[in-house]
Amino acid sequence: MSTVVETEEHQALRSAVAALGKRYGREYLARVAREGGHPDELWADAAKLGYLGVNLPEEYGGGGGGIAELSIVLEELGAAGCPLLMMVVSPAICGTVISRFGTEAQKRTWLPGLADGTRTMAFGITEPDAGSNSHRITTTARRDGDDWVLNGRKVFISGVDIADATLIVSRTEDARTGSLKPCLFIVPRETPGFSRSLIDMELQAAEKQWELVLDEVRLPADALVGDEDAGLLQLFAGLNPERIMTAAFAIGMGRYALAKAVDYAKTRRVWKEPIGAHQAIAHPLAQSHIELELARLMTRKAAALYDAGDDMGAGEAANMAKYAAAEACVRAVDQSVHTLGGNGLTREYGLASLITASRVARIAPVSREMVLNFVSHQTLGLPKSY
Repeated sequence: MSTVVETEEHQALRSAVAALGKRYGREYLARVAREGGHPDELWADAAKLGYLGVNLPEEYGGGGGGIAELSIVLEELGAAGCPLLMMVVSPAICGTVISRFGTEAQKRTWLPGLADGTRTMAFGITEPDAGSNSHRITTTARRDGDDWVLNGRKVFISGVDIADATLIVSRTEDARTGSLKPCLFIVPRETPGFSRSLIDMELQAAEKQWELVLDEVRLPADALVGDEDAGLLQLFAGLNPERIMTAAFAIGMGRYALAKAVDYAKTRRVWKEPIGAHQAIAHPLAQSHIELELARLMTRKAAALYDAGDDMGAGEAANMAKYAAAEACVRAVDQSVHTLGGNGLTREYGLASLITASRVARIAPVSREMVLNFVSHQTLGLPKSY
């Protein structure tokens, strides 16, 4: 029986991505964000090395791997201090949905560019009054001859300004039942009636957040992704990878913060011994390491289930992984800042901004409370209160 938790290929991928991340690091990403730019150089290098499209099919220019490999890339970039948020959206959500459900024409149009980084796609699901509750989404699509016409609003959509298109989650009326069902449409950035406005965020990041308005947005028939009747299946095909990648994002950030704190605790002397010799410092850091490692294991499980085609099992594991990783990340960042004391709030050490950034994984793409709802209902079989 094999005792290897991670394959040699995965270990090699980790090492290679870590080396790339080390060449850029936290200061690069912080500078890009301060200057209002985008991490184009890192994105291009990651693409050139085949990391961005590692999960996409080889026949369309991808690496032929899965979400397991893509999550490793994001985690290791995060551990180096330079995670790429658009990896969660473009290759993981949009690339996965198109490769699984798109037409041959959609695959040939989008997947090669998503794989080599020359094209990006945003993902629009969240709405002002619905959050991520797909049952309350009010963005609607109606048929008009051979075309579709979309109307609605979206909020907190990442990277719309740089994305070539946005994969919009809307709802269409089922002709048989009259009820509304989710459908996904590819909306190119400059489509008439498709406008965006910047949301002023306290969080400083290269990827900006946008509010979108779709006002009588007319799209051709081939803008619909896949089968109109498979909307819910297509939606969850994108949401499970999103949760797994968010977990990887959080684990990477937690690892980065913890490494900073451990290094500081080994060298900082206030009395005779380094402060890391004191259990009040050492034990919380050890606990954070344990929590991050446990979250990594659940993230691997979720990715393995998803890549094996077990969507139901992956749904449960992806939610658990996202929850565990977010909690571990927040605690690791918090403890790391405390370990450094006043230095933990300086720009030199680059930890203070993570206090805000680490909370993102608790909130997005689904709140921790909604994960607990999912587990209590789906896993434990407890009754719903809503």
